[in-house]
Amino acid sequence: MNHLPWLLPAPADFNEQCSNIIDAEDCLTEARKMAATNLTLNQCNRLIRALDKSNFQQQSSSLTLTPFKLGIVSNATFDLFKPGLRASALRHGILLEIIQADFDQTIQEALDPSSLINTSNVDAVLVALDYRGYPFANETIACTTPGTGTSDAINHLNQLRHSFAQHCGAPCILQSLACPPFSLLGGIDKQLDGLINKEIGDFNTQLCKSLKGSPDILLDIDSLASSIGTSNWFDERQWFMSRISIANEFIPLYCDHVARTISAMRGKSKKCLVLDLDNTLWSGVIGDDGIEGIHIGQGHPLGEAHQAIQQYAKELKNHGIILAICSKNEESIALQPFKENPDMVLREEDIAIFIANWNDKASNIQHIAKTLNIGLDALVFIDDNPMERDIVRTVLPDVTVPELPEDPALIPRTLTAAGFFDLVNFTADDAQRSEQYRANAIRRQAMESSGSIDDYLTSLDMSIEFKPFDQIGRKRVTQLINKTNQFNLTTQRYTELEIEKFETDPKYFTRQVRLLDKFGDNGMISVLIARRENETLVIDSWLMSCRVIKRRVEDALCDEIVAAAKTKGMQIIRGQYIPTPKNQLVQKHYQQLGFSLVDSSHNIETWELKVSNYQPKRPPMNITATNPEHAGT
Repeated sequence: MNHLPWLLPAPADFNEQCSNIIDAEDCLTEARKMAATNLTLNQCNRLIRALDKSNFQQQSSSLTLTPFKLGIVSNATFDLFKPGLRASALRHGILLEIIQADFDQTIQEALDPSSLINTSNVDAVLVALDYRGYPFANETIACTTPGTGTSDAINHLNQLRHSFAQHCGAPCILQSLACPPFSLLGGIDKQLDGLINKEIGDFNTQLCKSLKGSPDILLDIDSLASSIGTSNWFDERQWFMSRISIANEFIPLYCDHVARTISAMRGKSKKCLVLDLDNTLWSGVIGDDGIEGIHIGQGHPLGEAHQAIQQYAKELKNHGIILAICSKNEESIALQPFKENPDMVLREEDIAIFIANWNDKASNIQHIAKTLNIGLDALVFIDDNPMERDIVRTVLPDVTVPELPEDPALIPRTLTAAGFFDLVNFTADDAQRSEQYRANAIRRQAMESSGSIDDYLTSLDMSIEFKPFDQIGRKRVTQLINKTNQFNLTTQRYTELEIEKFETDPKYFTRQVRLLDKFGDNGMISVLIARRENETLVIDSWLMSCRVIKRRVEDALCDEIVAAAKTKGMQIIRGQYIPTPKNQLVQKHYQQLGFSLVDSSHNIETWELKVSNYQPKRPPMNITATNPEHAGT
């Protein structure tokens, strides 16, 4: 059975390619190509062994991977999982380092400030406990003391969470619990206190409630195991022999879910779903069959299957995912179903960019990314035609192109199982993202027809708002800091707990920035963190969403920084530019704002601005500053 059906099969010469990795000029790139296929547990082992034999750590790779250090505590034997986790992480753009506690030393590792995990500066701790790692699991079917199992288990988990937060400051990835495939009294097991089915159900409910407003993250093993079937997920023989908590067959699937959670923590979830039309959103070919000849909607099995695909896409759009169309068609004909067919779930206004022409799809997808001002690695391309999928994979390897089942009824299940759009938190700004990008495409068209950039900016009637960090914006601030790469001067990453500390530390100066204009609310689009050092304000992090580039937001924020510095009597503002493969966009950022280069060593540029010499930029926008430090410009 194929448990990762959206991935291409592993190459037939897999072993030979693994051997070639060892001496490859770019080991990581070659390893990631192989990790992007459907690997068994043994193949994951072989791939990671080959990578570890190479000198990838000394190579300068063309591949941009995000480093992540993961602590792991478990009541199970976890060594078997590590190669699968590292291979899956490569697939998701993460270079994973694992810090693993000793077997079944979970509480000891959490409570000891000098433990391996607490002293290793990990980015997160995976608390990989199944039901047998909690106090209610003294018996397989029944708990020792009826009614106390859930509370004991939750208290145990909260002690782990609190200790790791206190000693290492990293968020925890917490697993919901799969219920073992045993029933003592039938359906009533889920209703009686003291029976494991009831206790685990209550535990999962309380765990989810406890995560609201918390920096900790849910890994939903309950749903994953249910989709497989818990009688398949659990293998008691493996547990009794080796203390392995799930069947070997499903370890690669588990590892993929862990890796995609880490990827989402680092802002690598996909942003845009690019859809083909014929035989994807409807059955038939609109250009040949006409609007009467295509099947979509009730009363036809194929029509209902394609309508379900549209419903899936519509739900993504309602939760902030951008929708785009890329079809080989005449535009006027391709738009007909959107305008005239009442069974269409998707309408023209749901689509941020609609491209129907006879150009190759790879070129059109590049145009979509450029118009939306997002990276190709933020796109997922869906097309029923295997040839079109193969062409886009070959020409645009950064674009995610899943394999699709031949039966359209199975496509939504396959796409949801792949988790391309998984999130670790969801904010009000996320819900509006699709509309924001659609409005941005309209702004781009307005700019192209405008006489000058100044006239265009003035016509937008922009309003900008500056506020210090606060609890309301904390999740969005954390999200921006961990996913913004292009307009990011230092690419420092911070957890939600660290952001919370910045809010109350008097030596830190913070700003969250929102932008509105006549087309709509762009949401929170920029973040700044600076710290006061005597008479100098040192900028630690300055980043901005790429969708508002060239709107002079950086000028307005610089005016705000200088105004605050003057109010506090600071003489110098200092910032650094640390180059990365993705942030060349801001190479001249400080120079363009009037800063002077004072040092350039160790691949880091340091820039300074004398506050007394600064001339306010005064960009064409209305400024609202809800903080006492703003002195006005």
